[in-house]
Amino acid sequence: MPAVVKNRRLSVWACAAGAVAVAVGAALLAGSGDAFPAAVGDAAARGRSLFSTNCAICHGERGDGRGMAAHMLAEPPRDFLPGIYKFRSTPTGALPTDEDLLRTVTDGVRWTGMVGRPDLPEADRRSLVAFLKTLSPRFAAGPPAAPIAIFPAPPTTPALLREGRAIYKDAGCGECHGPAGLGDGPAARGQRDAWGHPTHPSDITWRPLKRGADPAGIYRTIAAGLDGSPMPAHEDVLEPDQVWALVAYLESLVPPEQRAPSDAVLGEERAGRMILRMHGGGLATRTGAQNQ
Repeated sequence: MPAVVKNRRLSVWACAAGAVAVAVGAALLAGSGDAFPAAVGDAAARGRSLFSTNCAICHGERGDGRGMAAHMLAEPPRDFLPGIYKFRSTPTGALPTDEDLLRTVTDGVRWTGMVGRPDLPEADRRSLVAFLKTLSPRFAAGPPAAPIAIFPAPPTTPALLREGRAIYKDAGCGECHGPAGLGDGPAARGQRDAWGHPTHPSDITWRPLKRGADPAGIYRTIAAGLDGSPMPAHEDVLEPDQVWALVAYLESLVPPEQRAPSDAVLGEERAGRMILRMHGGGLATRTGAQNQ
């Protein structure tokens, strides 16, 4: 049976939603202000010291992404002031949970200079989370929304893969990611994120992706989108079983030789490690990372 999505004109919606996501992010960025807030509480005070030692070289002392080493990276370090986060378990437009932030601090963002820091004690990583939340006034508005529920994945069958392939086409995924998932779709050129930086759809035939290799993480990316980027959320247009069908199809596009081991150094991760060495902030190890 062919896949049935909630909106049959989903490919048009996806392009429009991606543009809206970037525009909303840009509006938040414009209203983020320039004041550097004082850290509040013991954990945030400890986090501020840790941030200065381990993070400010790229992200800047103010957390605005303008650190001394930012120019060494092709993908700019994140500006935390507007409170826009890509890697969340919460719905699009919502703030991440503390556990979302902790996961990024621990695991990093694969293929980028943002290397994971599982070598730091958990208490220190949680202090960093507490400090990050002082950098944007959005966190003072209240707790984040509840995470998107992830239902158990169904068994991967030929029928599920056929459904996922149909959804990939109907949802317009190939417009950006290309028909084979190589990131070479007709809408891939000229894309920019909410900060005005050039961006490009991922080649989704590799694992890990930036969020990692865990299928649950891929589910979250499809459902919640990547705020501040052209990647829109699909929670309101795809049913949970359809998201899992799409995840299964995306997994089928990855050849064995493009599944990198968890300890592989990929893309700009080498540059990120070099910056840590130069700055004296220590070296990250991927041992024990959650990879989600």
